[in-house]
Amino acid sequence: MKPGPLLPSLHGAFPDAERRVSVAGESLSWGALAARANSLAAQLQGAGAVAVDAQPTLHTVIAVLAGLAAGVPVVPVPPDAGPVERAHILRDSEASLVLGSPDWPEVTVARVPVASSSTSSFTSSFTSASPDAALPEPDLSAPALIVYTSGTTGAPKGVVLSRRAVAAGIDGLADAWGWNHDDTLVHGLPLFHVHGLVLGVLGALRLGSRLVHTGRPTPDAYAAAKGSLYFGVPTVWGRVCAQPEAARALSSARLLVSGSAPLPVPVFEQLHALTGHAPVERYGMTETLITLSTRHDGERRAGWVGLPINGVHTRVVNDDGELLAHDGASIGELHVSGDTLFDGYLHRPEANASAFDGQWFRTGDAAVIGPDGFHRIVGRQSIDIIKTGGFKVGAGEVEAVLLGHPSVIEVAVVGEPDDDLGQRIIAYVVGDGVVPAELIEHVAASLSVHKRPREVRVVAELPRNSMGKVQKGLLGS
Repeated sequence: MKPGPLLPSLHGAFPDAERRVSVAGESLSWGALAARANSLAAQLQGAGAVAVDAQPTLHTVIAVLAGLAAGVPVVPVPPDAGPVERAHILRDSEASLVLGSPDWPEVTVARVPVASSSTSSFTSSFTSASPDAALPEPDLSAPALIVYTSGTTGAPKGVVLSRRAVAAGIDGLADAWGWNHDDTLVHGLPLFHVHGLVLGVLGALRLGSRLVHTGRPTPDAYAAAKGSLYFGVPTVWGRVCAQPEAARALSSARLLVSGSAPLPVPVFEQLHALTGHAPVERYGMTETLITLSTRHDGERRAGWVGLPINGVHTRVVNDDGELLAHDGASIGELHVSGDTLFDGYLHRPEANASAFDGQWFRTGDAAVIGPDGFHRIVGRQSIDIIKTGGFKVGAGEVEAVLLGHPSVIEVAVVGEPDDDLGQRIIAYVVGDGVVPAELIEHVAASLSVHKRPREVRVVAELPRNSMGKVQKGLLGS
């Protein structure tokens, strides 16, 4: 891990007056960004945690950086959170301040104004600020962020991420991706997840790369940004491929990165054909940050998320906790250890106890590891491993085959209770001219017969969350 401040760009490490952060068309120089963040940070000292309405704006970036500069935990609140979820996050995090003036009628704690526009006027205490007014750098062990999970297994849990974990994760990816101050990073991802916020904002400011956040991740916005490094989720890359001219405009980039959900093999292949770049795929969680990735100078294999980054170790175990062979076929739960792990769930001692096996974090994700160390994520243990007729079937493997059929646009495979088989494989398909029997036979001919769907249900769309992940729990409801 590099010594020095967490975000060197805000401490004059890259003295390029033209370097700016741009969000949704508004931009600030690094110097102005540092001045505003430091001025706000002076008002936050001694606060417990500070909540931020994580809209895709400069307001959010300034607020997050101010919290980090003050050494207080920052709680990004999803802009689309309803009043019940928002109240839970604010109460559970014990946020003592809200930065900005979001329309949250239930908020009772103090609000601190934040100017988000490069032309906004500040009070005199702000206009006199400079990068030299930075507060002492907090210890690396201090919490940087409290990011709330999606709440798929109950109320959202607060994931406490230290400054050390954030720094280790970014530095590991800098090595894996050849990411440095010569890059211009472009993305339009949400600023309340680690993908868009930790990688997509803090990563740029730690490594010195220019940052263009497009507000929304549209193909046209990506094409116009002329970056060298692009971040996207599979939904974004699918939309880029659907506009070939926009896709071809990315040919001059150095690296295209996909994450947050598995990238369908057809999208991988289309993106490669249109841009000349085989995309880099990576894997991580809120609790672990990004732990696995293919490399800028190595093989990029569709459907595989590569090798552990520096400082990270992995293993795959069966239901009895026994280590599985690295044979590319044995499916087990992925465990992770290393520098990027979170400090624990806030106020959840029972959840923390069950989440760890000694130094190993139990991800809940099913994976295989090949003889060369490459990892493939099969899916969630609880959802994507289907136990049917005495066999374990990975939903992702079936989905990949179905996506190779010309009539299929999107697909989600789940297991539903069956008196005879235990679970029966059901495929929910978005497509054009879908013939269910044809798709069932397509899978049976490509994989083992027991992996074929017993039923194909044609739907208009698949339910997804803000990061483009399919919410399988809503299927059939």
